[in-house]
Amino acid sequence: MAFELPPLPYGYDALQPFMSSETLHLHHDKHHQTYVTNLNNLTKDSPLADASLEDVIKQSYGDASKQGLFNNAGQVWNHTFYWQSMKKNGGGAIPGELEKRLIADFGSVDKFKEEFSNAAITQFGSGWAWLYIDGGKLKVTKTSNADTPLAQGHFPLLTADVWEHAYYVDYQNRRADFVKAFLESLVNWEFVAERLSKAPA
Repeated sequence: MAFELPPLPYGYDALQPFMSSETLHLHHDKHHQTYVTNLNNLTKDSPLADASLEDVIKQSYGDASKQGLFNNAGQVWNHTFYWQSMKKNGGGAIPGELEKRLIADFGSVDKFKEEFSNAAITQFGSGWAWLYIDGGKLKVTKTSNADTPLAQGHFPLLTADVWEHAYYVDYQNRRADFVKAFLESLVNWEFVAERLSKAPA
């Protein structure tokens, strides 16, 4: 069963002025599609041809002979998760239970945002910033290239893409400005709260 490029959960102009239609067309239709195409080519006629995306990631993680497979599977999953992490008129108030957990595990919402921003801004080269659950505790990390907390057995709640193609059309080299816009005006807190409600105990 071939993997397919999932549609964006909103229109191409829905995230303006913080993320342009041009960026979404380039990022989703070109970059994300390429990872899907590559993944299908790599899994075709292989034992992983009918595996789920999550299984492909977990079975190829850490295996040097399957690095290309992991890179493309990881990027397909990461990007799909990233699109869901944003919404039209994002940012704003954080749902109650999620806010309580952020305060409990980081000290304050502002402290969480500071840690998340720092992870995103200081990721050297291409990669991702994440909010995830590990051992029942909310944590922040950054990963390079296609890596994802999912591959390490953790439960992701939120991600920001800091590959240059994610923001360069709109922000050029100003990654910090993009990360600020992501947290203030793009993030889909309802999606994060829903993920939290489904997290394993």
